[in-house]
Amino acid sequence: MPKTPAWNQNIGMYLSGYADGEGSFCVSFSPRPKLKTRVEVRPSFSVSQNGDRREVLDLFVEYFQCGTIRKNSSDKTYKYEVRSLENLEKIIIPHFFAFPLLSAKQRDFEKFAIICGLMTKKKHTRSVTLKEILDIAFTMNASGTRKFSKELLLRLMT
Repeated sequence: MPKTPAWNQNIGMYLSGYADGEGSFCVSFSPRPKLKTRVEVRPSFSVSQNGDRREVLDLFVEYFQCGTIRKNSSDKTYKYEVRSLENLEKIIIPHFFAFPLLSAKQRDFEKFAIICGLMTKKKHTRSVTLKEILDIAFTMNASGTRKFSKELLLRLMT
């Protein structure tokens, strides 16, 4: 979590609340034949916003000192995103433990933190743990869509 003046505690709470409504903790998977497990794991934290409120995303960048903002041309929104495992582990996850979410999204965050912890320990490079990561990730973001089914990913791993 960033070292900030006391007034920024309010900003920390504000950003957690904002992320509770507009954010996502996501773990995506892609086939990668060259990997030992044949499946790549990619965790990310993101917050989306319409262009007329982009300044809130700039506040995320300023506060966390990591991540990027990009335009999503398909729906004309902007997205603040952190994909670096190191930044997720050292900055984003500690923030959301210090300033917890108040909705059911907190459970997704807790699962996300477990997966990032396993990845930091390089456990995702072993098929048995990758299967555990798949099991956890597929219980997250129930309203979201996935490009690859769990069954397909498991078949690729064998």
